[in-house]
Amino acid sequence: MAELMTSELKRLNYLTSEIDAAYHEAARKLGLSDSTMMVLYAACNNGGSCLLSDICKISGTSKQTINSALRKLEANGLIYLEADNGRRKKVCLTKKGMDCSANGVAKLAKLENDILGSWKEEEQELYLELTNRYLLALKQKIKDEL
Repeated sequence: MAELMTSELKRLNYLTSEIDAAYHEAARKLGLSDSTMMVLYAACNNGGSCLLSDICKISGTSKQTINSALRKLEANGLIYLEADNGRRKKVCLTKKGMDCSANGVAKLAKLENDILGSWKEEEQELYLELTNRYLLALKQKIKDEL
């Protein structure tokens, strides 16, 4: 049987997995679950509030898992939910949530910005362009061929 994956695909899968593991380690060091970190990160990154549906899309995490994180964050006074245009829910950081984010996920965002900022502008653009091309092609192939 022919090999299923090229060496390039193996390398891509390895790097993707290692990036996921690095974010898991960041969440662990911040004392958060992965889904809790994603909720705080998304809300913090969007000025203190974010649509629940956007958090699910951004994170690739199920609504059920995100809702579990929301209940814990709400119980700890870090977020509150509000209605947004009918049935949509918006996740909003409380003052306590903003303080927690400033001492946690905002530090992670700073580290990420520092890494990208250490690259030349052309390198940043190339990385983002190639990543976007891969994503769009993968989505199209999945839609058309699976």
